[in-house]
Amino acid sequence: MSGAPARTPGKAAGAVSRAYGRLLAALALAGCAVLFAMMLVIVADVFLRNVAVPGLPRGLAWSNEVSELMLYFTTVLVAPWLLRQGQHIRVDILLQALPKRLAWSLEWVGDVIGLTCCLFIAWYGARAAWASYADGALSIKTLVTPEWWSLAPLPIVFVLLAIEMVFRMQRLWHAERGPRQDAVSAA
Repeated sequence: MSGAPARTPGKAAGAVSRAYGRLLAALALAGCAVLFAMMLVIVADVFLRNVAVPGLPRGLAWSNEVSELMLYFTTVLVAPWLLRQGQHIRVDILLQALPKRLAWSLEWVGDVIGLTCCLFIAWYGARAAWASYADGALSIKTLVTPEWWSLAPLPIVFVLLAIEMVFRMQRLWHAERGPRQDAVSAA
């Protein structure tokens, strides 16, 4: 039994999904740019610590802190695109071994749990960012910055991930009944 035939989504839904995919690709590209900038900061710091350049400091005191934030921003920018591409971490050996209809049902369970978690973290992250903003909390390290600056991207990325979870469910609904074939470890 090969399962139910694949259904095709409506033209409007397909156009919205493609536009959303382009947005996520642009964010992933921005994540690559942040990663490149982080590399430049680290190289500049190491260079300045090891080579005395008249008029420049011996290293960049703020480089570790900024690099940590850049790594976080890279993750935030790229995560929704990775989910869309099926490049997230996925353990699917059991799904590949189960009957197709059961595996398809379990894909739905995973997607509903994923959507629920994304929405909860978006809500919680928004509350935390707002509380930090309202309290005027500061992050005091080498640099002194408002704490909410680093918290604000979290609810945004989890809203984007939640939207992608909805598109994943749409693609699952229109696919052949069985486990997803993206990012499969045991084909």
